[in-house]
Amino acid sequence: MDFGLSTHLFHAEALGPGHLAAMAAEGFTAVEVFATRSHFDYHDIQAGRDLAGWCAASGVRLHSMHAPITEFLHGTTWGPPFSTASSQAAQRVRTVDECLKTLDLATVVPYSYLVLHLGVPDEYAPPSGDNQRDAVLRTLDVLMPAAERVGVRVAVEVIPNALSTARQLVRLIEDEDLTGLGICLDVGHARLQGDVVDALETVAGYLVTTHLHDNGGRKDDHLLPFDGVIDWPELLIAFQKVGYDSTLMFELAAAADGPTATLRRAGAVRRRLESLLGDTTFPFGDD
Repeated sequence: MDFGLSTHLFHAEALGPGHLAAMAAEGFTAVEVFATRSHFDYHDIQAGRDLAGWCAASGVRLHSMHAPITEFLHGTTWGPPFSTASSQAAQRVRTVDECLKTLDLATVVPYSYLVLHLGVPDEYAPPSGDNQRDAVLRTLDVLMPAAERVGVRVAVEVIPNALSTARQLVRLIEDEDLTGLGICLDVGHARLQGDVVDALETVAGYLVTTHLHDNGGRKDDHLLPFDGVIDWPELLIAFQKVGYDSTLMFELAAAADGPTATLRRAGAVRRRLESLLGDTTFPFGDD
């Protein structure tokens, strides 16, 4: 398993080459770019070419793009949400169009996964007519073949709403025979919905990527691992037990002292997790 970092940590800033260089300096070898235009203008194909250059210069692999969830983020102010699950056709079609623009970038900067929210998290009080399963199916009918054409796999994320529990995502794939659809296990979100290891074991057959962060068990804090209530040694054992050997992607919020200091601590946490995984006395470690 290698370790990556989502640009969620720098979401309130315009993404630039210095961010990727700083990630590489802390030992992260993969990146997930958050597609919010105030952070990274995914409408601009030249921005994709620039990103390819930044990745090459830093030695960081573009693992995934996070599909758009908001029009903008200015400081701590979020713009209107994008929803893949709205029964309002115009709103849903606009969201799909934004996702398609994100997929277009794969023609100039290849990546493996488009991480997709199904609807809006409950904490944002989605309006009546949102988070509709039928609307999700219409969205996937467009996005999955579009993603396949550019060599990308759609990975639906475990998020805090009724559509997106671990069990419901697996049910969606199996009931609708969506065999090309993967799952992104967000362990912080899974913890808010119940037991993390149970969620991991539930999605294991469809697990293609991850989001790693911690919380206090009540809200979506996006803390560093070991700063909340998740049992990380137990979770790492579970990852090994189910045979997951791909990227472990940190998705962090900046602490009060800012994203640069948070990144430094993330590097230390990454080393701690690597040490646990490499410990020959750790269950399922090398003999």
